[in-house]
Amino acid sequence: MLALCLVAVALAPAAVLARSSDRNQPTDIDADSSNCSVSNDTAPCVMTGNVKIVQGTLVINAAKADLKRSNGEVTYVTMTGSQVTIKQQLDDGSPFAGRANKVDYDMPKEIIILTGNAFVDKAGDTIKSERIVYNSKTGQIESGGTGGRVNMRLQPKSKTAAPAKGGG
Repeated sequence: MLALCLVAVALAPAAVLARSSDRNQPTDIDADSSNCSVSNDTAPCVMTGNVKIVQGTLVINAAKADLKRSNGEVTYVTMTGSQVTIKQQLDDGSPFAGRANKVDYDMPKEIIILTGNAFVDKAGDTIKSERIVYNSKTGQIESGGTGGRVNMRLQPKSKTAAPAKGGG
């Protein structure tokens, strides 16, 4: 089943690409409180309470975010909450949304890992699994995990409904 899901998702990766212009936008992070070192950018930086991360059309909301920095840049963020939410507009204009109990975002690699009751919706195509890995640079989505199942719904490419058979 997992192989079938991966094949189905791999058939349409171009349509899943995150908005490429977002990569060149600044990252804004807001929270109720923070515990960060100003002089040491290798020290942990923890944001808590109504955390909101925005980079272009990418918007992530969480209860807590643990940021890793290097050379003045945020490189990795681990977010937790009852459900962390992600929204982004894709290059084709369609919406991308996801949610999970924990989200890890490797910013240089542009890889987002959703863990724990993970769900992704790309314009009606949905994936539900314990773990979903989304590469926003390539559009590749992998899902599955130990002991978990993958549930997927793919919308027809043609939105024109076929006429009903029979009836009157």
